[in-house]
Amino acid sequence: MKGDTILLIHPTSERLIALGFTGMATALDEQRQASATFDNLGFEERLGLLVDREAAERDTERLTTRLKFAALRQAACVEDLDLRTPRAASTAPGSVDTRTCSSIARQAICAANLPKGAGPAGLGKSWIACALGHKACRDGRRVGYHRVPKLFEALAIARGDGRHARMLKGLERTELLILDDRGLSVLTSSERRDLLEILEHRHGRGSTIVTSQLPVEHWHEAIGDPTLADASLGRLVHNANRRPLAGESMRKRAAKLKPPDPTGRA
Repeated sequence: MKGDTILLIHPTSERLIALGFTGMATALDEQRQASATFDNLGFEERLGLLVDREAAERDTERLTTRLKFAALRQAACVEDLDLRTPRAASTAPGSVDTRTCSSIARQAICAANLPKGAGPAGLGKSWIACALGHKACRDGRRVGYHRVPKLFEALAIARGDGRHARMLKGLERTELLILDDRGLSVLTSSERRDLLEILEHRHGRGSTIVTSQLPVEHWHEAIGDPTLADASLGRLVHNANRRPLAGESMRKRAAKLKPPDPTGRA
């Protein structure tokens, strides 16, 4: 009789896999191999364990897919934020709880406000933006990360091969869009139009994080055209949470803390 039971379990596992319930199939095999551990559990309890495993594996698979789509530049988590290095005054307007980044996360992800990080290079603007993007992925949000120069290049190519409208549609559907490294150079005419299109399509529909070395008060002249600058910044600045950063470069700090190479090489 015991042998008959085992023969029935293997086809069940195969049917579960065929139906796409790989987590349940794995958990069922584990229960079979460690039967003594589960013998005292009732039918509903053991079934519940199978369902829990399936749900956990599907959540993990969805998170992996979201992170792959987001293509975050850095593997950063808000829990790993270095609180020993001050980057901004806690009493500054629009300041956030840096311990959990909860205020930025609520506003960027839920209220569709538009946080902006500004400050010299090396202060962790990109890292913090990626950490918030990672948190949004964990919360089930669709996230997209783009370095601004590369995005404009991709849009210019897409305009030539007919994919421009489709790319803009994809940016519009992204729940949290990270525009990293807004440079110091003045935008070209096509870049100005693309920026306005992106902000126009996303206005009131999605959240945007913009990081830049250039202070916000100089963005108007960096866009170049007064009319397009007014239109773009009007959609970006209102209800925004500004997070200016200051302090020592994190790259320089990391270099100081790096132990010397025992071989004597740099």
